[in-house]
Amino acid sequence: MKLPAVLTVSQLNTYIKLLLDGDAHLSNVYVAGELSNFKEHSSGHCYFTLKDENATLKAVMFRSAAQKIRFKPENGLRVITRGRVSVYERDGQYQLYVDDMQPDGIGALNLAFEQLKQKLNAEGLFAPERKKPVPRFSQRVGVVTSPTGAALRDIVNVITRRFPAAQIVLCPVQVQGEQAAGQIAGAIRRFNKGAFADVLIVGRGGGSIEDLWAFNEEIVARAVAVSEIPVISAVGHETDYTICDFAADLRAPTPSAAAELAVPSRIQQKEYLKNISVRSSEAVRGKILLQRQIIKNLSDSPALSSPLAALDAHRQRLDSLSAQLTVFTQDSVRSKRSCFMPLLGKLDALSPLRVLARGYAIATRGGKALLDSKQVSPGSEVELKLSKGTLTCLVENVID
Repeated sequence: MKLPAVLTVSQLNTYIKLLLDGDAHLSNVYVAGELSNFKEHSSGHCYFTLKDENATLKAVMFRSAAQKIRFKPENGLRVITRGRVSVYERDGQYQLYVDDMQPDGIGALNLAFEQLKQKLNAEGLFAPERKKPVPRFSQRVGVVTSPTGAALRDIVNVITRRFPAAQIVLCPVQVQGEQAAGQIAGAIRRFNKGAFADVLIVGRGGGSIEDLWAFNEEIVARAVAVSEIPVISAVGHETDYTICDFAADLRAPTPSAAAELAVPSRIQQKEYLKNISVRSSEAVRGKILLQRQIIKNLSDSPALSSPLAALDAHRQRLDSLSAQLTVFTQDSVRSKRSCFMPLLGKLDALSPLRVLARGYAIATRGGKALLDSKQVSPGSEVELKLSKGTLTCLVENVID
């Protein structure tokens, strides 16, 4: 390709872009480096810089590729990227267009697991005080799992054997694949919305970390954490741990173990009831013996064996108290009388009636005693109170 003698900036950038795009070595290249200046645009595109000890490289990862990353890219994280090298013509700058990104030295899924675990733990989703107790006697056991997996068969077999009275309510979901996490979270919400179960078993059989990944998704963890129905997580084998296990109210090492935790054992309950019956009978028998002894002690007491003897003693005491009361009353009357008589004499000496008996009279007018002759005038009526009787008199003359 022959170039003109003088190029515009756009022409030169386009030419360089064509050269880079036509290089097969640069169309699918792996580049390792440390993330720096990582920014996620509102569009979903990610812009960042890859660097090592001696150089830096601008890079971009478009939304379609960024959505497939399982972990959260962070500054300082060493990664291995795969993409193509090309030129951004407007700025005349070559950069790496990343199609895939993996952590350097640790698997992407393991890193994503740890990142989400730390995030949810910091929010308190795994706190012990959030855990709800599993009912002792669950009448309806909700199961969120694949309808064709061995996990469901194990759960049904164990519940049917241990507690046949329990009803098993299945909400079939995919347990792996892109749609699995959304279906699992949706099933948990539906159980809670209709209160269709007393306890939920959420899980599946064993598999690789990729197979179990739906139970490591944030949407599932949050649905489990906010469930009003207690959730037993039963994912994989005993050594497998998922985010769902930490968010659940109880973790079971296997689906079969989850079924054992969800319902009581019929045999154990029969034995428990038998023990309760024996202990109750012994308690009642002991109570009866105790009451019989109490009744015997009462019947042997003097009050019940010889009630008249006890009554005679009380009668004698009553007679004694009555005599004492009579003596006390007479003494009290004599004492009061000796104090009262002198006072009575003094009162009698001061009585107006005693004065009237000696020939004196009390003159009143209008109910008021007359003390001065000026209180009346000739022609007025006055009353004279005598020792015996009263006189109404007409005043003929007033002498001062």
